[in-house]
Amino acid sequence: MIRKSGICDLSFAPNIYLYGMIISAVVAVGSNNEIGAKGDLLWVLPKDMAHFKNITWGHHVLMGRKSYESIPAKFRPLVGRTNIVVSRDATLRYEGCKNVTTIEEGIKFATDNGEEELMIIGGGEIYKLAFSLIDRIHLTRVHHSFPDADTHFPEIEKDKWETVSTELIKADEKHKYDFEFIELRRK
Repeated sequence: MIRKSGICDLSFAPNIYLYGMIISAVVAVGSNNEIGAKGDLLWVLPKDMAHFKNITWGHHVLMGRKSYESIPAKFRPLVGRTNIVVSRDATLRYEGCKNVTTIEEGIKFATDNGEEELMIIGGGEIYKLAFSLIDRIHLTRVHHSFPDADTHFPEIEKDKWETVSTELIKADEKHKYDFEFIELRRK
């Protein structure tokens, strides 16, 4: 369990006291907070995929049914992570995953398993429902707008979030768009 100490100030994370862990969102968004269209990603950015894997590795990842089903079958469940899938359908079962019917049930499962930082990884409805619980956002901001997007991340109010770090990645032969990794924490 993570604890507040003089060495590491976790006052930005009220969930540390409620659940014994930080609750984070891991998300890639376009210039207008777009995250997807027709159940698929809007871009292919290998460095972002590696970044996602690095951040989530060894953690519990919580996602909605549609997000889970959008992961190519050969990558399901995400290896090296405890996969928690939220669905209203209590009879739905995904092999190798913890199947739950509410976000709260998923949080409790992660807490009961000693998780230190639960990673919420989508989709749009799950982000919206869990947004008030999120302490930290591991954000990839893609510097491009996607007018065909039908799924968006909630608006990030700048006065409620502090930028901890940023790293800009320029477009190249493998990355069609400039993008940046941004870590935000709730003020």
